[in-house]
Amino acid sequence: MNTIITKNDTEKQFKSTTDNFFKKNKINALLKQSNFSKEKGVPCGSIFKFIFLLVFTGKNLFRTLDSKNTETSFAKDTVYRFLNSTHFNWRKFLLLLSSSIIKNDIESLTSKDRVNVLIVDDSFYSRTRSKSVELLAKVFDHVDCKYKKGFRMLTLGWSDGNTFLPLAFTLLSSEKEKNRICPINPTTDKRSNSYKIKAEAIKKSPDVMIDLIKQAAAYAIPGTYVLFDSWFTYPKTLIRILELKFHTIAMVKAMPKVFYGYEDKKLNLKSLYATLKKRRGKAKIKASVIVEIGMDSQATPINAKIVFVKNKNKSKNWLALISTDITLSDEEIIRIYGKRWDIEVFFKMNKSFLNLAKEFQGRSYDSMVAHTTIVFTRYIMLSTQSRNNEDLRTIGGLFFNCCDELQDIQFFEAIQVVLDLLKNALHENLSLTKEQINSFLTYFIDTLPAFLKERLVFLSCES
Repeated sequence: MNTIITKNDTEKQFKSTTDNFFKKNKINALLKQSNFSKEKGVPCGSIFKFIFLLVFTGKNLFRTLDSKNTETSFAKDTVYRFLNSTHFNWRKFLLLLSSSIIKNDIESLTSKDRVNVLIVDDSFYSRTRSKSVELLAKVFDHVDCKYKKGFRMLTLGWSDGNTFLPLAFTLLSSEKEKNRICPINPTTDKRSNSYKIKAEAIKKSPDVMIDLIKQAAAYAIPGTYVLFDSWFTYPKTLIRILELKFHTIAMVKAMPKVFYGYEDKKLNLKSLYATLKKRRGKAKIKASVIVEIGMDSQATPINAKIVFVKNKNKSKNWLALISTDITLSDEEIIRIYGKRWDIEVFFKMNKSFLNLAKEFQGRSYDSMVAHTTIVFTRYIMLSTQSRNNEDLRTIGGLFFNCCDELQDIQFFEAIQVVLDLLKNALHENLSLTKEQINSFLTYFIDTLPAFLKERLVFLSCES
C-alpha cells in the first residue's frame, strides 16, 4: 500500500463542479458576447472565476490574495477595476447564461405539460452603514416596515416548479429625488451600459418590471404566466403584461380606489367579496368570479378571474388571487401561484450563504451590479448541479459540501508535504529502502484515528 496523494476523489469532485460548469456553459464565450474584454493583463474570465470561487474558500479578498496557496498573479486593484468597469454588460451575460441552461439542459428534462413561469419580486439590498454609495437611497423595507439606506433588488426569475434560475435584476434606488442620498456619478458616459442601468434604477418599479419581462421575451425564454405579489398588482400592469403575450397570476391587495366591473357595477375588492355567494363549510376556496379590469384606463378592458381563498391568518379571513387566464380552474390558479415561493428561497440562499451585499463594499453602482451578477451565477451553478444529479440535498447543503471539498484539498496538500518530508528523512538518515519506507508509512497510517483514515486515499504501490 502507498501513502496519500493529492489528486484524490474529493479534489476531483470539487474541481469538476466548477470546471465543468464553466466549460459546459462556455462562460468565457458568454463574457466576450457581453462586451467583456481587456487589451492586456489578466483575462476577464480568470478574474471572474477567481471572484466566483471566493465564497467557497471561507476567506475574504485580502486573505485569499495574501495566502501562499493562491495561484493568482494579480493584485486586489485588478479585481476592483474589473468590478467597476462601465462597459461590461452584466445584464446580457446573465440572460445569455440562464436562457442557454433553460433551453439546452432543463427544458428537455421536463414534460411539455409542465407549466413554466416567470416570477417577479423585490428584496431589500442593505447598505445601511454607507454614506457615499452611488444612487444610495432611503427605500422601504417590507420586513421591518420602515425606511432604510440601500436598494430594492427587483428580480425576474424563471421556474418550472423544480428549478429556479435568475434572469435579470435591477438595484432600484428611488424615483423620488428627495429620497436619493447620492446622485449618479456625473462622469459616467451616457452611451455606456453603465448609464443605462443607472437610469433604469430611478424609474418606477412597475415600469422596470415590464422592461425586464420584455428583455426575457426577447431571448425566447419559455414561460406562460408571470407571478408576483400584491405590490405590483394594478389593472394597468396586468394589461401591459398581457400585451407581451404573458398571462398573470398574482395576489390582489384590497385597495379602495381600484375597481372591478361586475354585473354592470364598479366594485372595489371588499365590496366585490361581500356581493358574492360564499361556499359553505370549511372550504379553502370561498368564492370565485370573472370580472372586467382596466375600465378607467386608456387601454382596452380585459376579463380576469379572481379567486378568494381562506386565510390562516386570523387578522383577515380571506386572500384574493387574480388571473388573466380565465380558462384556468380555481385549484389550478392556486397551484401555479404556489411556484412563486421559489424566489423567496432564492433570496434567502443568496443572502445567507452566497455573501450577497457582504463580500465587497464598493461605492460605485457598477461594482454592486457586477458582484450581484456573480453571486447569482453561483446560485445557478448550485441549482443546476442539484437538478442534473437529482440530488435530494438542499442548495444550502450543496454550498457547504463545496466549501468542505475545498478545505479537504488544502488538508491533503498539507499532509502530503509532511509525508514527503518524512520519506526523505527516513531515506537519507536511516538509509531505508523504498519498500521499507512504504511498509513503515502504511503501518503509521493504520494507527491513525478512524476519522483521519476515512479522508485518506490508498493506492497499490508499484513493485
